[in-house]
Order: sequence, then C-alpha cells, then structure tokens
Amino acid sequence: MPQTEYLGAAQINGPFILVENVGSEAFYGELVDVRLPGGKLRKGRVVSLSKKATLVQVFAGTDSLIPSDTRVRLLGRSLEVQLSPTIIGRTFNGLGEPADGCGVVFGGKRADANGTPLNPMSRQYPKDFIHTGISAIDTLTTLIRGQKLPIFSGNGLPHNQLAVQIATQARLMGSENFAVVFAGIGIKHDDAAFMIKELSERGRTNNVVTFLNLADDPVIERIATPRMALSAAEYLAFELGFHVLVIITDMTSYCEAVRELGVAAGEVPSRKGYPAYLYSDLASLYERAGVVHGMTGSVTQLPILTMPNDDITHPIPDLTGFITEGQIVLSRELDGRGIYPPIDVLTSLSRLMKDGIGKGFTREDHSGVASQLFASYSRVQDVRSLASVVGEDELAKSDKQSLEFGGLFENKFLRQGRDEDREIGFSLDMAWEILASLPRSDLTRVSLEEIKTHIDKYESPIE
Repeated sequence: MPQTEYLGAAQINGPFILVENVGSEAFYGELVDVRLPGGKLRKGRVVSLSKKATLVQVFAGTDSLIPSDTRVRLLGRSLEVQLSPTIIGRTFNGLGEPADGCGVVFGGKRADANGTPLNPMSRQYPKDFIHTGISAIDTLTTLIRGQKLPIFSGNGLPHNQLAVQIATQARLMGSENFAVVFAGIGIKHDDAAFMIKELSERGRTNNVVTFLNLADDPVIERIATPRMALSAAEYLAFELGFHVLVIITDMTSYCEAVRELGVAAGEVPSRKGYPAYLYSDLASLYERAGVVHGMTGSVTQLPILTMPNDDITHPIPDLTGFITEGQIVLSRELDGRGIYPPIDVLTSLSRLMKDGIGKGFTREDHSGVASQLFASYSRVQDVRSLASVVGEDELAKSDKQSLEFGGLFENKFLRQGRDEDREIGFSLDMAWEILASLPRSDLTRVSLEEIKTHIDKYESPIE
C-alpha cells in the first residue's frame, strides 16, 4: 500500500500535530511516522479527522519539531505489536519495543494492538480456580479463570509487592500451559528495577511477558501499554493455547494520561475532569478478558489501581467496579499495623467465586468456611466498636472470644510472608483452626458434619 507523506504542520500543541489538506487519505487510529529535521523518526497515531485537518498524537512528544520542516507519513496501518512464541520471558517498553537487550522479535505475526472484540455469543462462563498463594484471595475473594478482578489500592500501599508475588506464584491447578503478562504503567525507576529483580530471582521469568512504561516516558505511551500487553495475552491464549493472567499496574496512571490528552485535545471534560468516554475506554480494555467456546486458552485480568485520596467513589474505581466482577481492596489501617497483604476482606468480593470453588475445583468445605469467616470477622468489627465505648473488661465472654478470633484471623490468616506461597488446602485448614477459637453456637454458616470433621480435633485455639 503506498505511503503518503506530508510536509509541514499547521500547528504543534503539546503532544499534537495538526496537518492540513490530508482529506480522506487517513483513517482514525492510523499509525504515522513523524520525521524530525535531523532525519530521526517518531511514531504517532491519528486521533481526529475532518475535511480540513487531521490531528496526530506523537508518542515521544513534539520537542525539537519545527512546524515548517516536520514531515508526517501515513503508514496505512494501526498501532501494532510483533508477536511470536519467543516473547515469553522477554521485557518490552510501553510501545512493545524490546527493552531487554535481546534484539527484535523474529517470526510470528504483527497484530493490531486494539485487538478484536470478542463475540458475546462465543463467550463461555468463567470457571476454574486460579491459585495465587495468598490466603485472603484464594479463600475469600477467589480469582476465577476468565474473570476481571481489580485490586483497589492507595498511594504508599504495597500493591506492587503484591502484584509481583501473585505474578510469581499464580498458576491454574492441573494445567502446565500457564503464562503471566505483567504490564507496568507510569512506573518509577526503582519500582521497575524491583519488579524485574523479583521476577528474575524467583525464577518465573520463563513464563512472564513484561511491558514497562516508566514514569518519565511520554504520557501518550501510557495509552498504548495496556493494549500491547492485552494483545500479547490474546495471542498466547487464543493462538498458542495458554491460560494467561494479565496483571496491570497502575490503571490510575492510564486514566490520568487519558484525561491529560483529552484536555490537550480540547475535549469537553466530565466528572473530575475525565472525559465522558472514560467508561467505554476502560471497558474496551477490561472486556478483553474471557473464555471462548472451542478454544483452549483464556485471558484473566487482575488490574491494579490506586484510589486518589483513598476515595472508592472516585471515577476510576467507580467505573472499574461497574465493568469488572468484584474487587480486592487494600486497607491502610491494616498496613499501618504491619499486616501484609493488607486486604480488607469485608469490602472485597469476587462475584464469580461461587462457580469456581468447591468439589472439583478446591475443596467441598470451601464455600461454608468462607461464609463463616466473613460472618465472624464482621462481628469482630461490631465488638471492637462496642469495646471502644465500654472497655474490653465489660464485654461478655462471647464478645471476648470474638476479639480473640479477630486477632488470630488478622495475624495468622491474613498476615503472610512476601515469599510465602500457601496451598488452598493449607489456607482452609488454617481457617478451620482459627474458627475453633469461637463457641460452636457461633458457627452458623457451616454444617455440624463439617464442624465434627474440621474443628472438633482442636482442643484449644491456636497460639
């Protein structure tokens, strides 16, 4: 296909170039080469079209560009990523270019980074338990193959450490074709070094594909990074038959980039300055997860976002919650007490959990013990509120036992090492052991048979 080049830009504003008299030659999302006066090339894409002018976003910014000498060449294709089986174990930048010094990706295919929408009729209902090795997640907010389950965090909370731990421990029980696509958006250099170091030292780089967009990279690149990662995941899943877990951190950086570029383009802002299309934009990313009838592989998403000012009603977590199937919320209060991972189980949920646990997936008692843990820990919060008013000495015996259970739950069950990989059977056994500290009359969510099997063997609560 012939490539058309235009000399001169009518206007340069921020990351945008306005090119006149393009006519019908360009199409929305088309990739372009922008040639600097010295001959260097920068990539960009068409973001707006009209009869008079075409607006181009430049990925690496417009520094050093001179309007009269700028050359824009239409490439006749959209933003693409090079894919082949050899991408597993590789590290790329936010635009899908190799960043590990191992050279270009040979063979395979070039794919549109925007992906192809999944036919809703071809989707299969998500099932099957994905092991993360984190007791609070595996037992209480179970991740299901094909699910979209975000982690709501806050500035300063250990979400990056949790993301790396899950990336190195995650696996689909009974399947060897499991891969992780790890994408960092707006990541600081020290966080990027930590992620690469941890993935390498834990020996899991052979099944991880990494995309890193750093904090000092151009903002426009943050728009491309999750699309590159998801395109790689879809290739591994639907063409190579892998079950792929996509971990993206931090989606807030992505949304901030969308807002910044929207303002620069003169778009009318909506709630808190974000563009009105933020919901559909996020949906175009999150809905790329799923299981497809007749295909071996699957794509599961675990996006991470930091809530500005810890506000769960902020547009980013609010819209994310509408699209995804639950959320895992990190607690600043638990983190302040040194509990890792600081997962607030009472505000966390997995809406697809019921279909991926129990007999054939985890263990028959999983549903009952999870329900009992939720109920018992919820009562702990009520008792703690009462104790703050009347004092612990004035509490009834059953209330004191609830406080004891709360301490055991947080310090034994929730708290675990950053390198600790717990099997689901171990987590469930620990849950029963902690529940043994409560009166049998309080265990209303489990059957008498389960109590006899799992609790009566404990003569006293754990120490």
